[in-house]
Amino acid sequence: MQQQALFHESLADALQDCVRALGGAKSVGNAMRPEKTVDDARRWILDCLNPDRAEKFAPDQVLWILREARKVGCHAAMTYLARECGYADPQPIEPEDERSALQRQFVEQSKALQQLAHRMERSGLLP
Repeated sequence: MQQQALFHESLADALQDCVRALGGAKSVGNAMRPEKTVDDARRWILDCLNPDRAEKFAPDQVLWILREARKVGCHAAMTYLARECGYADPQPIEPEDERSALQRQFVEQSKALQQLAHRMERSGLLP
């Protein structure tokens, strides 16, 4: 994978790194706009990334790029957004880590619910 810039001057600049990581304007354009010819879809992507052009991505399209770029380990645009809004750099959560955390939370909450039910029984609130 190509080296990503540490800092970006604009969201379009950061999205360009994401598009590059996803295989370039041709493949991203084809995935996002399958109704267009490959060349027209490529041109659309390039126009959206060009601040001098009127064509811009819709918010849902930016989210699609962010999600797809995350899958290939590119966090350029997400990092740009976080930094511009005054947040710490984002840390992606691996699906297995999230699953483990949710399972631990479920077990902890189940135990807490059992303890609460036991206290309520002792207090005569439950039959």
